Amino acid sequence: MTAISEQSLSNPAAFVGLYKRIIRQPEHIPFSLIQSAARVAVAHVFWQSAQSKLASWPVTLQLFANEYNLPLIDPSIAAPLATAAELTGSVLIFLGLFSRLAALMLLGVVSVIQIFVYPENWAEHLLWASLLLLVLTRGAGVLSLDRLAERLFDRGSAGSER
Repeated sequence: MTAISEQSLSNPAAFVGLYKRIIRQPEHIPFSLIQSAARVAVAHVFWQSAQSKLASWPVTLQLFANEYNLPLIDPSIAAPLATAAELTGSVLIFLGLFSRLAALMLLGVVSVIQIFVYPENWAEHLLWASLLLLVLTRGAGVLSLDRLAERLFDRGSAGSER
């Protein structure tokens, strides 16, 4: 990076150029790194949630029966479904395997939590949803099993076209 001199500070055009170069530095961060960070972060949230449900299953059943008040579904069914969705979704997102499907599933979980369970925690849910929407719309990235499978399928279909 260029050293800041008295001349560059007195010259507005030079200062603006320096400012633009500094501001554009984050554009060099690989998008796959951002995708991976999003996957790990959101996987951690749902993995921890599932682990706490499993660690105190009787309490989990009580919460689903008395506090969460989900309509149309029995708490004895909702609790295992939610736990299974969190476990499965977090593992798939972390590995980047079927990641778009896993993101869609976990977005459903976030929606149910937001609408029926803790609507006052909208900012936290928006954060989770943002990370999941990134994975849903842009995929898991280069560092994922989805990308590995894509390469293998592309290689296999190229061989069958000959």
